Amino acid sequence: MISTKEHILEAIRKNKPQGTQYPYPVIPSFPKSSKDIVEEFKENLILNAGTCFTINSIEEGENKIKELHPQAKVICSSAIEFPGNKDLSKVTDPHQLDDVDVGIIRAEFGVSENGMVWLTEKGMMVTSLGFLSQHLIILLKPQDIVRDMYEAYSRINLNDNNYGCFMLGPSATADIGAVMVRGAQGARSLSVFFM
Repeated sequence: MISTKEHILEAIRKNKPQGTQYPYPVIPSFPKSSKDIVEEFKENLILNAGTCFTINSIEEGENKIKELHPQAKVICSSAIEFPGNKDLSKVTDPHQLDDVDVGIIRAEFGVSENGMVWLTEKGMMVTSLGFLSQHLIILLKPQDIVRDMYEAYSRINLNDNNYGCFMLGPSATADIGAVMVRGAQGARSLSVFFM
């Protein structure tokens, strides 16, 4: 009588392909969307509760921030375009960002098929800026949008960063009663500024 392990191994040996070289599996060709890449990004971002605006100047951006978040007292930015009123370079402990009303970050790129953005520690400077801020404003150049996740992964070099993440819309959590809560584990709102 042979053991179960031996029985399994014997079945594998018996059905193992013969030879020393085996062809790779055929990778199917997935059709690409023919939509305008920026419009597709906008549609998918909005589907995931994000908002987006085309911003033509720093002044226009500052006005839009005030319009979106008139009650904001602490604005912290890792983007040079909008310095905010809390100096990120003086943060020595990530917990010091727990009072940030609006965090501003430049994304490295966006993905049109789902409306996500790719953020790294270089873009955030302090990674907790992307997760402790009550509201996020993501700066994104429209020319830095790729079509799909295949293109996105080919653009990422994991050796370039210690930390990176895809972010899609504001934080959302639903319990078994289907009650949606925004901001339980991240920002309550996310806006993309095309600039």
